[in-house]
Amino acid sequence: MLAVFAHPDDESLACGGTLARLSDAGVRVVLLCASRGRKGHASDPALVPDGDLGSVRADELRRAARVLGVAEVVIFDHPDGDLRWADEPVLLEEIMSAIRAYQPDAVITFGEDGLYWHLDHIGIHERTEDAVRSFGDAAPPLYYVTIPKGVMRAVVDNATAKGWAPPASGFWSLVPDAFGLLARQPSFVVDVREWVPRKLAALLCHRTQMGADNPFAQIDAPDAERLLGVEQFRRAQPETGGSFLEPLGEPVS
Repeated sequence: MLAVFAHPDDESLACGGTLARLSDAGVRVVLLCASRGRKGHASDPALVPDGDLGSVRADELRRAARVLGVAEVVIFDHPDGDLRWADEPVLLEEIMSAIRAYQPDAVITFGEDGLYWHLDHIGIHERTEDAVRSFGDAAPPLYYVTIPKGVMRAVVDNATAKGWAPPASGFWSLVPDAFGLLARQPSFVVDVREWVPRKLAALLCHRTQMGADNPFAQIDAPDAERLLGVEQFRRAQPETGGSFLEPLGEPVS
């Protein structure tokens, strides 16, 4: 499995449970991250003593990948905040080269909505789609991951009920209703309830983005399983071949 995302933390948030489940099933998971997330907001300046947020986030990604059982992490250094337009031919060729090198049985990336209409995420969706389609009939199956509508709102409301308050800036200042708001209907969903603790542990590795006081740290085990226990995917069109991912899931009618 080749998973292609934009920034450190995208992998855990979007489909950390599925990546962990695949790894436990014996699938070799390779994670490609297009940037080091240098423009992210550091939740605590003490976490970035030398001011190099990109380096710290890359280390956070490697820790999260170990938690999820990812076999290999490839981190590029394309400009955070400009992934949709900058270095477009270079990024496209890098993704194509990764497909040639690893010969994945399947590829996962963002859906058209980029989880919450993040332009960097949409750019990675476009470049990955172009890269996969360039292989024609030999292309590996491509899957788009989206966040179920209402999940992030429920996670935030759960934390708010316990006294948490959103910060003025950073990841948790985003409007939670944007996540999955206009995502297209998935083809299937994957039950990851057993892997939710690993997903949460991986998310909490991204300390600069999550912060010490974040809604994922507030959630108890039953609520975490209820809210985060399903991850949803859509098979790209036209469909070519099959993969090990769909048999893990339940089709959505």
